[in-house]
Amino acid sequence: MLTLIYFILILGFIVLIHEGGHFFFAKRAGIYVYEFSIGMGPKIFKWKRKGDETQYSIGLFPIGGYVQMAGESVEVDENIPKEKTMQAKTWFQRFFTIIAGVMMNFILAIILLFVVALLNGAPSKEVYIGSVIDNSAAQSAGLQVGEQITKLNGKKVNNSDKLMLELSVSAGKTITLELDGKRSITITPIKDAEGNFKYGFGVKNEIEKGFLASVKYAFTKFISLIEQMFMIIWYLITGKLALNNLSGPVGIYNLVGETAKTGFANILYLVGYLSLNVGFINLLPLPAFDGGRVLFLIIEKIKGKPVSAKVENIVHSIGFALLMLLMIAITYNDIVRIFFS
Repeated sequence: MLTLIYFILILGFIVLIHEGGHFFFAKRAGIYVYEFSIGMGPKIFKWKRKGDETQYSIGLFPIGGYVQMAGESVEVDENIPKEKTMQAKTWFQRFFTIIAGVMMNFILAIILLFVVALLNGAPSKEVYIGSVIDNSAAQSAGLQVGEQITKLNGKKVNNSDKLMLELSVSAGKTITLELDGKRSITITPIKDAEGNFKYGFGVKNEIEKGFLASVKYAFTKFISLIEQMFMIIWYLITGKLALNNLSGPVGIYNLVGETAKTGFANILYLVGYLSLNVGFINLLPLPAFDGGRVLFLIIEKIKGKPVSAKVENIVHSIGFALLMLLMIAITYNDIVRIFFS
């Protein structure tokens, strides 16, 4: 029950931040907002404030939300003045209204990464060997505690995020580590009693305390995670990572439960990480995402006239349907991985 409460609060908060960005900029631009909803599905609560046209609501399922604005759909609402529709606003007003959700998610992520660093200290970017397990593949290869990993399979490793991703891509395969920029070793993983391939080493980061160190960490970690997400997409496209490496709501629920046991700072990090994920995914130039809508705005800027609203809505509808199919597939993989493996 406690995990469910954490799950609802965390996802609800991230969605609130994202949709709140859209809502704030829409109101500032003078766009008529029909509804501001946190959560999807049947409405648990809904209300209106005096003198405000917007209906505020909370849906049953805390996995999304939306801000319904006049002018987003093909249909013309004759009850709404034309100047209060989204199409009537300037290009920059529409751009910032669309991109505001992503901006808010990224700002939240940076703030939380900063707070985590203040609480726990800021890890350095460099990756050092922290432990080598006795009788392991790493020990047999001659890996030593304290050595710095600079490359893995010829690819530069300048932070732990890159290292973890490259190890995931290379799972079960022989890897080559370049150490201190001076020597390289090859490690062939050994299968343990449970059938998992193990390299037999752990990593550590030097910790630095202080306000400035925390500020630096927040921005460098943010950039590192963004870079990692681009690499994940590339590895998915090229087939180096399988679809079952992704997690949906069920996987996130399980992750929230495990993280809740490890302390407040780790929960804050998870919220920041998920917020960054939501922002990044929405920024992708794909139909049904904020990035897809921005793409249509860019096309409008290049052409000098808007893309047909009907065409744009058809594209977004198809994209949304495909997104739902993808979510079903990811959720199925989550269930199989968590409960049947």
